[in-house]
Amino acid sequence: MWWRWRRCGGGGGGGLKFKGQDQFSNNGYLFSLFQALLLSRPPSVSLLGLASQILSEDAKTDRKRKEETVMNESTVKNVPRLTSAAQVYLTQITNLFVQNLSIGVGINYGQIANNLPSPPRVANLLTSLNISRVKLYDADPNVLLAFSNSNVDFIVGLGNEYLQSMADPIKAQNWIQQYVTPHLPQTKISCILVGNEVFYSNDTQLKSSLLPAMQSIYHTLVNLGLDKQVTVTTAHSLTILGNSYPPSAGTFRQDLAQYIQPLLNFHAQINSPFLINAYPYFAYKDNPGQVQLEYVLFQPNQGMTDPSTNLHYDNMLYAQIDAVYWAMKAMGHTDIEVKISETGWPSKGDTDEAGATPENAGLYNGNLLQRIQEKQGTPAKPSTPVDIYVFALFNEDLKPGPASERNYGLYYPNGTPVYNIGLQGYLPVPGFDISASSNNALSVFSFLIILMASLICEHL
Repeated sequence: MWWRWRRCGGGGGGGLKFKGQDQFSNNGYLFSLFQALLLSRPPSVSLLGLASQILSEDAKTDRKRKEETVMNESTVKNVPRLTSAAQVYLTQITNLFVQNLSIGVGINYGQIANNLPSPPRVANLLTSLNISRVKLYDADPNVLLAFSNSNVDFIVGLGNEYLQSMADPIKAQNWIQQYVTPHLPQTKISCILVGNEVFYSNDTQLKSSLLPAMQSIYHTLVNLGLDKQVTVTTAHSLTILGNSYPPSAGTFRQDLAQYIQPLLNFHAQINSPFLINAYPYFAYKDNPGQVQLEYVLFQPNQGMTDPSTNLHYDNMLYAQIDAVYWAMKAMGHTDIEVKISETGWPSKGDTDEAGATPENAGLYNGNLLQRIQEKQGTPAKPSTPVDIYVFALFNEDLKPGPASERNYGLYYPNGTPVYNIGLQGYLPVPGFDISASSNNALSVFSFLIILMASLICEHL
């Protein structure tokens, strides 16, 4: 770090001091305020206001001093400046603060576990990560309350067990008024996910209930005046495809056509996205001898070229997305956006689960985040950046199935990263549950601290 602290002992001089504090007597007030801000938890409004005033006055004084110094050619060398490293660092931090950057990726926040941190602590973790989009599998009021007055946008889930009853408009309205409207507008809810991977089931009654439930929820939102704010969709397993290779030959399964065709018509009517849970990991696990690991991990590889379109694919995920676009086109729709509601890679698995390692998980998610930051589109939709929710935030120890199912998390429940992909977050200790809105204020406070420290350095 380009500023350094030293511990001072003895008498009244104990406590934290900034190295070089004695050298800028003209700015003793600035240092005193800097210390006061550091010690205040949380920073008071008066201190922050005073900080702003002092920084403004100090900037005016500093400009005047520099102008006077520059006028005297013999003393130009005495003009104090930040080191180049400090300037670069401060510029980066300032840009992050001013633009309030989000990494652009969504995260799946599952809760099938008995050891997860409380929702307010999770709110602080996600705020510190600049993740502003979260997908839930329910509409947990504790989570939605914890994120009130934050910048986080939610997809909330309506479970498969509710689908058959949701065709009743009264029950649909009751559900929305119980789980959604109490949190608006203080918590941002932009989408209701009606069911999850319904067509993966063999339950024909459940499949038949999906579209009526979605329509009932949508019409309720219209009646409540919320349809422009909250959209309606559902998420599908990639197994709804009958063919996915090459991408231009993508088609939906024939046995599902009777359900998917009217569903696509509804998506087009209300302008809502078509969501897919896509896992290249499954393709590699099932056939590691034939599927190239580099191709599924976004690593350098020869890739494949679609013989019909001549489009080149350097990773499987983009090929899967485009296969869905082509499958929709085969049913007469080019007016629906495909989004990825789940994708990820497990860091651990059973002995027969090839490739489930922290190294591969880190490569998959790290390379994926890089492409999201670059706003890449797929070969068939190059101008439409891929929209992705990574699975998942935490390892979930109560999930059934093979070991991999419990090891998709980016984080352990104690807030430790499972592997390093550059996401440096902060999970408060238990008992330090502050709201997400308070955490946003602390972000402002942190910026002021850095800015004031830079001014202090400038006077050394």
